[in-house]
Amino acid sequence: MPILRVWFNVEADLRQDFRLSRRAMHAVQRLLQTEQDHGWGRELEVLIYVYWLAHGLSYIVVARVFNVPKSTVHRVVHKVANYICRNLRRAVALPQAAELAAVGQGFAQLSGSPAFTNVVGAIDGSHIRIKPPARHRIDYLNYKGFYSINMQAVCDSTGRFLDIFVGYPGSVHDTRVMKNSSLYKVRRYPPPGYILLGDGGYPCLDTPICLMTPYKEPVTGPVQGRYNYRHAKGRSIIERAFGVMKTRWRCTLFKALEVKPTFAPQVIASCAFLHNVCLDNGDLLEPDEDVAQDLLDPQPPREPLAVNESSGNATRDRLAAQV
Repeated sequence: MPILRVWFNVEADLRQDFRLSRRAMHAVQRLLQTEQDHGWGRELEVLIYVYWLAHGLSYIVVARVFNVPKSTVHRVVHKVANYICRNLRRAVALPQAAELAAVGQGFAQLSGSPAFTNVVGAIDGSHIRIKPPARHRIDYLNYKGFYSINMQAVCDSTGRFLDIFVGYPGSVHDTRVMKNSSLYKVRRYPPPGYILLGDGGYPCLDTPICLMTPYKEPVTGPVQGRYNYRHAKGRSIIERAFGVMKTRWRCTLFKALEVKPTFAPQVIASCAFLHNVCLDNGDLLEPDEDVAQDLLDPQPPREPLAVNESSGNATRDRLAAQV
């Protein structure tokens, strides 16, 4: 099979066929390695899955490429996606307490202000296009006018995903998605004394989590203007992270994802897992211009504060005065 000749030729560049460098592919294989005494073998299964992701092809086309039955491709795709999700923390995990200072320093450098040294993540939601189910179709229609599943993510200053929460239909507001995530419900992140950055679609909060948003435009005075500028420089890394992930897997993620909505969250989560493995192994790329533009669409209106929330406006004012 030509595709396997490429894999076994150690001099061949894998990126055209698999969208991963050889080093990153070997890292994926190691992370997903298990004791297995039957089936096709995890190495071949990972190759089939990543090839399917890289090209957004039907199962029957991938079956021809690897010279295996279509039913095998279907089984392998579901098996590998499920296994990645069960082992997501091998690549997607919140920083340890000892690592928080370095994460904060990264955001201070990214924003260009030491006032942001307590920032340990940027949060946002991204809409992944899907083919909606016949039932509850309208639930998946988002405010941008297409059918989607919402992916919430928090990333560090390098664009590495620290936490993901995938599965809510596209009609659900980003704030509602956040409030149903464990990040918010059990105050899992950020730790006390640390801050997340979010866009204007989120509320500015002190509790239950500390989430700083920009001042509404037009701003009042130069202090608010400087804060918004530095905030945007720090927060934009999450948009870049989504852009890089969608660019790498654009054949799957930048068109309607052709799997059932119940399976789509596993596919999306596996793309985030692979995104981190690539960053960890120096496999970098720039987001395509059309993908980046897709992320700049207008935001939905901000929801009011809930009874269990306290406003972060005073904290934001103190932070702005330090910028």
